[in-house]
Amino acid sequence: MPAARNLCFLASDAPIAQDAQARLAAQYGQHPPEEADVIVALGGDGFMLSTLHGTQALEAPVYGMNRGTVGFLMNEYAEDKLIERLESAEEAVIHPLYMTAVDTDGKVSEALAINEVSLLRAGPQAARLRIWVDDRMRMEELVCDGALVCTPAGSTAYNYSAHGPILPIGSDVLALTAMAAFRPRRWRGALLPTSAVVRFEVLDPRKRPVMADADSRSVENVTSVEIRSEPDVRHRILFDPGHGLEERLIREQFA
Repeated sequence: MPAARNLCFLASDAPIAQDAQARLAAQYGQHPPEEADVIVALGGDGFMLSTLHGTQALEAPVYGMNRGTVGFLMNEYAEDKLIERLESAEEAVIHPLYMTAVDTDGKVSEALAINEVSLLRAGPQAARLRIWVDDRMRMEELVCDGALVCTPAGSTAYNYSAHGPILPIGSDVLALTAMAAFRPRRWRGALLPTSAVVRFEVLDPRKRPVMADADSRSVENVTSVEIRSEPDVRHRILFDPGHGLEERLIREQFA
């Protein structure tokens, strides 16, 4: 990538991240995000996601250094030779999902999700979902604790915990994964083209309430949720050479 002259250091609220921000800014300088060649995010994966959302209108790529508990999207923390690391970094470009959710009052909520959009039961009873793909009903009833649609970048997160597949970063595929499916029993989901539009219809939403979540932005008591890829939004993420997102996804499958 081009020379990284102007850096912006952003940090989570964790004391270890705040301390790292102060030290790095003193050593390399601190610029506003709008003037930065590279934005350096200090925290864990959750902070990385919030940084990507908060800076998506900017052209500068984001380079994460782990000062949190989970760091799949982060590089190892080191203060020395940061400029050299940034200038030799590998870039991955990812596109988020776009969620449109309607609740029982008819309110429409919209959000972008870099990792996944998930539907989760919000009461003691299992959720009952009907699944449509490209306006064609594919499953009349899925009884489950929840279901999600994830991007390749998000396939090692909640999706993987729910026994969903890990997707290669360059694949034009989305994963639809069920959580604790009761009927059809053991149904874990499907692989769909990136161009697919998935719509979940919540059956009996007042008796069996469901919430929708897009990268921790939640909508309660949903009646329907539509999910599609958003190719017009692009997030640029930098990784140290040999530790790019594609390599991490492959390595995770052999862990």
